[in-house]
Amino acid sequence: MYSPFNILLMKRIILVALCAVFTFSLAYAQDGKKKSNKETLTFKVEGMDCANCVKKIEKNIAFAKGVTDLKCDLPTRTAEVTYRSDKTSEAKLKEAFKKIGMEAKTLKEGEEVQKHEGHDHSGHDHAGHKH
Repeated sequence: MYSPFNILLMKRIILVALCAVFTFSLAYAQDGKKKSNKETLTFKVEGMDCANCVKKIEKNIAFAKGVTDLKCDLPTRTAEVTYRSDKTSEAKLKEAFKKIGMEAKTLKEGEEVQKHEGHDHSGHDHAGHKH
């Protein structure tokens, strides 16, 4: 039969193999969760009329809870927000825009956006920033 040494060696090999399988499966499960809860939305932002408005969005929305990436495009007045759906939601993001005096409307996939060409800003209230 098997000697006590061989039995002890087999137990150790099985234990090491089980630990390795458990470790890799746990790491794989966590990696899958990280990728699956990220979502990206593009918002049409009413009130994003100048570079200072973009800075205001970048200063506030980029650091909102759950936001992982933010890209603003002034010519189209859009903000692309990537966020963790387990930390925030579309409604919470819209509320964050509202808190800084802007209205964000979600763009549907494939929806066209017109470029916002330069115009006279004298009729706009930009909360104290100068043009």
